[in-house]
Amino acid sequence: MASSGFQVDVRALQKVLAARHLTDQYQHNMQMSCPAMAQLLSNTLYYKRFFPYYAFNVLDGLDSEGKGCVFTYDVVGSYERVGYSAQGSGSTLIMPFLNNQLKSPRPLLLPAQDVVTPLSEAEVIDLGKTCFASATERDIIIVVYML
Repeated sequence: MASSGFQVDVRALQKVLAARHLTDQYQHNMQMSCPAMAQLLSNTLYYKRFFPYYAFNVLDGLDSEGKGCVFTYDVVGSYERVGYSAQGSGSTLIMPFLNNQLKSPRPLLLPAQDVVTPLSEAEVIDLGKTCFASATERDIIIVVYML
């Protein structure tokens, strides 16, 4: 899970999720799947909707079929499974770059096709480094956090 926003709320949310994950692990004697953790995070955020955690989250992992999954959230727990995502002040700079690099050039083809380009692990790491380097050149907030 990656989070941006008010760091006190982010840490509090992470502590709550860690405790609930540990409890679930002991009750069911197995690791929680990524889609189950996605639902747990959504429920936790929705529970605090009237005094929300000021945290914008992206959760990723593997689903039951072994395929990668990425979930993106808003403050009150609405979430969506997407191919890729970014949150925080640099997301407005990173998302157009990711769209350019990963989206199919013809997204309106029928029948619908998987529009996210499959990449190897090394390619994903290089793309992530390029995204952060590009965003840090243009967003002063990211530069301050990296110092």
